[in-house]
Amino acid sequence: MANMKAVYMDPTVENPSSKVTKSSVSAGVCMMNNSWRDKQHPSFINFISSFLTANSFRLNFVPVAPDFIFNCGGLSVAFIFVTHWDCCNVETIFSRAKKLKVQFAHLYVVVNLPSREQNDSFVRSYFKYEMQLGRPTFVLVQDIEMGFEKIVKIAHYCGVCKQQEAKSKLKAERNQSVQGMENFLRVVTAIPGIDNHDANSLYQAIGSIEGIAKASKEYIVESTDLSAEKAETIVRFFRDSKFYLCPKIN
Repeated sequence: MANMKAVYMDPTVENPSSKVTKSSVSAGVCMMNNSWRDKQHPSFINFISSFLTANSFRLNFVPVAPDFIFNCGGLSVAFIFVTHWDCCNVETIFSRAKKLKVQFAHLYVVVNLPSREQNDSFVRSYFKYEMQLGRPTFVLVQDIEMGFEKIVKIAHYCGVCKQQEAKSKLKAERNQSVQGMENFLRVVTAIPGIDNHDANSLYQAIGSIEGIAKASKEYIVESTDLSAEKAETIVRFFRDSKFYLCPKIN
């Protein structure tokens, strides 16, 4: 099977931490194509069902276009699973892969190639039908059980990456919010007589420097716990050149 590495990349190989375990996997949903199911041996379907249950995935049988769609970690990952490679009938496999890669952003084609003859046929066909490397990704296996385990691992790995991306984005947004709050406090407390408590009160009630600059004395008094004197100072700071031309920033 030496030629396999030239035509596919399995994301779980370089990321052993993506291995699915009972303790680490997030709950997900596996949708299996009805037609694909009917072509498989019942014992293999039982294996799939048991493997999914052991890894906290719920199995549904639906008429989807791919053979499988996994919803894991807020991400949909589609799979074509070729359990039997017929050297005399390969065009439909590659045509289907080209069609589905347009419909699904995350598509993998898992191909069972237990013999050297089948592997050589796949390599010749891959280049004959001008497939683009990684579009979609082909994952080659030597038995169907290994193939389905790869499918679950890839779906899980993609879901974990999606969750980590979402967490990173949320963290960045929080950092940006904190930085924005710090800048707000720094500007507002530069107004003579306004302390951190006053600035926080203004932030909660009005929310922005622009809003404070446009607010009237009456609105500030009504919306916050600031005194009329402090509200007058704020209004003058933003509208009276004697104030805003010489602010004292701490």
